[in-house]
Amino acid sequence: MKDAFGLPRSLLILGGTSEIGLATARRLIARRARTVWLAGRPSPALDTAADRLRTLGADVRTVDFDALDPGSHEEVLGKVFAEGAIDMVLLAFGVLGDQAHDEAEPLAAVRVAQTNYTGAVSAGLVCAGAMQTQGHGSLVVLSSVAGERARRADFIYGSSKAGLDAFAQGLGDAMYGTGVQVMVVRPGFVRSGSVRSGSVRSRTTAGWPETPLATTPEAVATAIELGLRRRSETVWVPGALRVVMAAVRHLPRPLFRRLPL
Repeated sequence: MKDAFGLPRSLLILGGTSEIGLATARRLIARRARTVWLAGRPSPALDTAADRLRTLGADVRTVDFDALDPGSHEEVLGKVFAEGAIDMVLLAFGVLGDQAHDEAEPLAAVRVAQTNYTGAVSAGLVCAGAMQTQGHGSLVVLSSVAGERARRADFIYGSSKAGLDAFAQGLGDAMYGTGVQVMVVRPGFVRSGSVRSGSVRSRTTAGWPETPLATTPEAVATAIELGLRRRSETVWVPGALRVVMAAVRHLPRPLFRRLPL
C-alpha cells in the first residue's frame, strides 16, 4: 500500500532501462519504496540497472517484457501482480525513431507506432485492470509535448504520443472512482544528467540540438513524485510548457509551419 503521503511502496517500471524510469525509482526508493520490478528485454543494461537499485536498499526484480509482443502482456504482467500488490506502474518505454528514414521505410514507421501506442495500450489496460482488481494503484504514463501538435520534424513519433496521450486520458476517466489513478506526464526535451550537464543528452534525444525549456530525467522524477502526492491527472515538465503549448496548439497552420520547431 502507499504511504501516508500517497507515495508507492512497490512499483513496476515498464521500460526497465529508461533513464526517466530509473531516476523515478531512485527518488521513490529514497522515499521508502521497497519493491521495484524492472520490465524489459533481457540485457546486460537491465541487469546493471537492477544491481544499482539494489545498492539503495530495495528488493529489485526483473521480468522479461517486450512492448512489441502484446500477446504476452497479460501473462507476463499477470505474474508480477500475482507476486503481490503493485502500488504504481510507470509506463516508460518508447522509441523516437528516425523521421527521415521512417518516412521512406513505412515498416519502420509502423514499428514506432506499435511500440509507442499499440504496446502501450495493451500493457496499460492489463496493468489498470490488475490494479482495479486489487483496489488501488497509480498508472503513470510518460507522454510528450510532441503529442500536442504534429511537427514536420517528428510527426511519426508525435502522432504515436498523441494517440498514447488520448488513450491515457480516456483510461483515467474509465478508472475514476475505482481507486486507480492515471497520471499523464508530458515532458519537453529531456537531456540526461543534472541541469548543469548542458550538452549531455538522454539516449532518446542524443544528437539533437539544445532546445528551450529542456529538462532532465531527475526533474521529471521530481515532478512525478509531486504529481503522486497531489493526485494530479496531468503533469507538465517543466510547468511553463503548459502555457507555451496552449499557445502553440492554437496557432494558424501557415504560421505554425514557419516556426523553427
